[in-house]
Amino acid sequence: MITAFIFFLHFIFLLIIFTKKWQDEGLSSGFINLALIGILFAVGWTITGLIAKLVMEPEGFGIYYDRDTFSLTLLTIAEFFFYKFYYQETSTAIDKEKQ
Repeated sequence: MITAFIFFLHFIFLLIIFTKKWQDEGLSSGFINLALIGILFAVGWTITGLIAKLVMEPEGFGIYYDRDTFSLTLLTIAEFFFYKFYYQETSTAIDKEKQ
């Protein structure tokens, strides 16, 4: 159940980023950002899976929080900080003057 929720969060994030980039920069930029997020998700899940394998047993902390869910949680936390930095809007002096 937790795993499905994490995948759902990623799907919603993909839709938001694709729509935002499509509207702001064009369709190709939307697809490029989808590819970037997909590649980072796959590589990140592999790396956090290796870390989770070192830290805990396959059973994890219970029936709903096994080792794969733990690695997805680590990945989601790392992605949150990375994407918050990567997709932040940079404001320039010109933007501040418009406000």
